[in-house]
Amino acid sequence: MSVQTALEKGHLQRIPPDRELAKKEFREAVADLNTAKKALRLKDFKWSIVSSYYAMFHAARGLLFLNGLRERAHYAVRDALSEFAEQGAIKKGLPDDFAAAMNAREGADYRYTYSEETARQVLGIAEEFTAELVTRKTRNGMRA
Repeated sequence: MSVQTALEKGHLQRIPPDRELAKKEFREAVADLNTAKKALRLKDFKWSIVSSYYAMFHAARGLLFLNGLRERAHYAVRDALSEFAEQGAIKKGLPDDFAAAMNAREGADYRYTYSEETARQVLGIAEEFTAELVTRKTRNGMRA
């Protein structure tokens, strides 16, 4: 679904671009990533997966805020990321990484399916995703 369609359906909302909200989201992304690492060390694989996903969610949400968008559904974040990737504003694989982490989080939360292997995979994806969005966006003027 395009950003325009998501806006029309109410899955995304236009807001004034907000650097301060974006910075808060980026800080939350880093905090969640640290929680995911700690959970993995403690062999709490479910929580590592959930925290890894939320690190990605908050990083993506920060990008949305910078671009004058607020999500009303998690899948709308994925759709916005897809459009940003099509425009060349972010790496092409990031939307798929987000979708994979979202699926793993839903599996862990709702179907109680999680493992050390999945936790390690999702954490690796989250580290790259968060580094790309948080580091790149803060360094390069914080716009997609």
